[in-house]
Amino acid sequence: MALDLPDPRPGAIWLHACSMGEVGSVVPLIRSFCADGEEVHLTVVTRTGFTRAMRELCTPEATAGRVTASYLPWDLPGRIDRMIGHLAPRALLLVETEFWPGMLASCRRRGIPVVGVNTRISDRSFPRYRATALLWRRWLAPVRLFLAQSAIDAERLRALGIEAERVVETGNLKLAVSPPEVDAEALRRRIDPGGRRPILLLASSHAGEEEVVVRHLSRLLEIAPDLLLLIVPRHPERFDQAAESCRTLGFPPVRWSEGVAVDARRSVMVVDAMGVLAGLFAIADLVVVGGSIADCGGHNPLEAAVCGRGVITGPYVQNFRSVMRQLATAGGAVVAEDRQALGDVLVEMVRHPDRLRRLHAHAARWMAQQGDVLARVRAQCDRWIPPRA
Repeated sequence: MALDLPDPRPGAIWLHACSMGEVGSVVPLIRSFCADGEEVHLTVVTRTGFTRAMRELCTPEATAGRVTASYLPWDLPGRIDRMIGHLAPRALLLVETEFWPGMLASCRRRGIPVVGVNTRISDRSFPRYRATALLWRRWLAPVRLFLAQSAIDAERLRALGIEAERVVETGNLKLAVSPPEVDAEALRRRIDPGGRRPILLLASSHAGEEEVVVRHLSRLLEIAPDLLLLIVPRHPERFDQAAESCRTLGFPPVRWSEGVAVDARRSVMVVDAMGVLAGLFAIADLVVVGGSIADCGGHNPLEAAVCGRGVITGPYVQNFRSVMRQLATAGGAVVAEDRQALGDVLVEMVRHPDRLRRLHAHAARWMAQQGDVLARVRAQCDRWIPPRA
């Protein structure tokens, strides 16, 4: 948490998002505001969130300098109130469940309208919210409207005592994701100069997940000897650990930071860099979504789907339950019931490329059929954002 105050942005729209995933979900919304001439300030909590904000939003090329970003100070009465008074926004949009009582109280005192955007109440956090529902009902009183990701999230908000008229189900804003602007051929050559090796991508992996996939690698190499596994850990502090896990299991990896392609003798690359993953979905042949093998709730499958890639996951997909249920029903995702089943699915996909092609086609078709979530969210936000002076 930074102690320095951000530059004043009188009349700007203030968004607060915790980390990398939440920042990514509101990039289309922020760009839509900027396209209408709005100034936006984004606060974050984590380093990965700040890095993504600076890369995707805070450049002249991205938003013509209309977006600034800073870390959110601790939610202490004096500090947060001073920051809000200095920033002087005309509205606050809170992403997912970034509900900070001090922040909300300060906005109420200053008459700053607050809207919850892409609000989600997870399986893990809902019992805690429900046990302290009386407190949360009072703390959340300044929020004029909650834009819930799903019917389950809307129901949980109402169970906390939020009035029905303050809850609108708009859908998951992450559905507004756009394909990455990437030179797929150049990226492929950066990894595989020959451009012919099938690529298995393990995206946003957590501790223990690399070992699970690498242990299945020998089976896959029997079918496709030139298969290349790309591992992208979720958190930078795990880059070394992921590489060591591969080495211990007999697959010494090349690391992205080495700046060299993977030679024919190697079968694994650890992508130890931020900001690369989105482009890798465009060149991957198989995608395993991390956070779903270990019990972390799973990560966003939509960045793969928008690139025309179906996904394979472990059993833990509760963070994206509604999206995964729809995507799997459409034939664009396979949820393996356990670690062994995950390996069996990978073997089947490598052995039967026709099934893999159908998986990708179904994902692309489902993604194309989704409604305009961004327009719905923007319309609801505009109801509560005061006109510019």
